[in-house]
Amino acid sequence: MFEKNITLIGMPGAGKSTVGVVVAKLLCKTFIDADLVIQGKEGKRLYKIIEEIGNEKFLKLENDTLLHLNVHNSVISTGGSVIFGKEAMEHLKNTSTVVYIKVPYEALEKRLKNLKRRGVVCDEGQTLLDIYNTRTPLYEKYADIIVESDNETDIQETAMEIVKLFEE
Repeated sequence: MFEKNITLIGMPGAGKSTVGVVVAKLLCKTFIDADLVIQGKEGKRLYKIIEEIGNEKFLKLENDTLLHLNVHNSVISTGGSVIFGKEAMEHLKNTSTVVYIKVPYEALEKRLKNLKRRGVVCDEGQTLLDIYNTRTPLYEKYADIIVESDNETDIQETAMEIVKLFEE
């Protein structure tokens, strides 16, 4: 019997990677950052990969990478666009409890400046609000648990809220 994973989903800038490290440490789990797995595999930063292969191919790469991620007792921080990969999300739902770190748009607007440089999958002319409005229903659809976080909530508080849900 293996311990189920915890998968963190949410918008870019929601704090998935930072929160994930703390949650993994406190729950004695391995931490995996899906963006770093993709970067390691490709040998390039996310934004460079997206620039070179385009949004469609990047989404396929992200989907395939997470679909074939075979880990146990881990906290997995996903990229913000993971919810566009149906197969990957089904795999993560089967092997994880999926936690959506929900951050209000206003807080994300303060945190995020250059979307392209950050490696955010977006179409030409698409605004942060467009991305937020498109993705939010998908995050909610796939989430087993929703944890609210905002500018007032620090990383430690968000991590502790998640840890409390999984402590025995």
